[in-house]
Amino acid sequence: MRLIVVGSGIVGAACAYAASGLGAQVTLVDAAEPGQATAAGAGIICPWTASVEDSAWYDFACAAARHYPPLIAALAEVGEGDVSYRQVGALLLAGQDGQEQEDQLGQAQLEQAARRLIARRTAAPEIGDVRVLTGAEARQLFPPLRPGQPAVHIAGAARVDGRRLAAALIRAAARQGTTMRTGTARLVCREGHGSDAGQRSDAGQRADTGQRADAGERADAGQRADAGQRADTGQRADTGERADTGQGTEGGHGIQGIRVGRGVRVTGVRVDGDLIEADAVVVAAGAWTARLLEPVGITVHVVPQRGQIAHIGLGAADTSRWPVVLPSATGHYLLAFDDSRVVAGATREAGSGFDPRVTAAGLAEVLANALEVAPGLGAGTLLETRVGLRPAGPDVRPLLGPVGDGLVVATGLGASGLTMGPYAGAIAARCALGLLQDIELEPFNPLR
Repeated sequence: MRLIVVGSGIVGAACAYAASGLGAQVTLVDAAEPGQATAAGAGIICPWTASVEDSAWYDFACAAARHYPPLIAALAEVGEGDVSYRQVGALLLAGQDGQEQEDQLGQAQLEQAARRLIARRTAAPEIGDVRVLTGAEARQLFPPLRPGQPAVHIAGAARVDGRRLAAALIRAAARQGTTMRTGTARLVCREGHGSDAGQRSDAGQRADTGQRADAGERADAGQRADAGQRADTGQRADTGERADTGQGTEGGHGIQGIRVGRGVRVTGVRVDGDLIEADAVVVAAGAWTARLLEPVGITVHVVPQRGQIAHIGLGAADTSRWPVVLPSATGHYLLAFDDSRVVAGATREAGSGFDPRVTAAGLAEVLANALEVAPGLGAGTLLETRVGLRPAGPDVRPLLGPVGDGLVVATGLGASGLTMGPYAGAIAARCALGLLQDIELEPFNPLR
């Protein structure tokens, strides 16, 4: 099976890793567009605190969190042990109102949140220990916090740097035979070819053959087809051009020729003039997915949402075990990594377009929220600000599944990209290879 994956963000990288582990001949293509979300992202794996009422999203996110540990273990087995993933726990804070921190309202909020998490732990034991901490106890775990700020501690939460994890997945995929190409991909398709037997899986089907997308199972060649991956890579299409599907013509920038009308199938891509033939293509292009597909008559409702994230250096402080901080009232967050670095994020700028700039207002928002919660960060050094263009879909659920003969879409993970990306990528790989899933994909239909 020859598979091309367009986009080397977390979804595309993990898709290539999973598919090559299952025996596919994989080519991973990326155009290196500025503003790729994975390159900017620092991820929090703690879906259980979400107030989202969409059960399909919540179940998907919980499954994605469960798939992280086996994926990380599999990468370590092939020499990719340093991917920045660590289970450090999380501190869920009460709403910030500028009043005394241990007032009755704040304490009631925390106790209610703790009860909700404990109830969810029956179905998701990976949540781990849940308990309410005093302000002094919370500061012992995350010293820059404002004094007197109580919190709920969630032991099972983890963090990961998207850039490092994606790079590790790509290296592991290369050991399994994946070829990496940098350049603009133009997809070629041809008329007169129907679906090949055994190469498609309907979105609504469940696995009944014992083949599962679980991260803990081994693929054919002894590799794990673990938790799928997520793409925020960015391939662009010239919206004024359409492919001539009868001639296999490509044109413009980005992918062309993905017209999947009746009797037409994808046959490969052309990268900087070189034709690469394929049996299937996964488009994991994040916020750029709609631009790729619109010229060929496919509408995918995904748009860029800018996120600005500040990195703060704290000298020689040992931040390696500091927990994630989740202020419930703002949606902003803090998380620390091993190099005395704290990441403060992030803006959620709808209508930003494909504009990867750091803005004065965006940076001010991020820093103001960080210092309100953790004034001890004020003496730190502003090391850098990263900007990612998240792929925001029509709702909170991913856009994931087949959209035509030999074509799979994997995008729309929004602000949950690094939580759900590895799992989504593995599912996309199995879709492209025609393997049945153990998950109902209809709620994630990319064309909804």
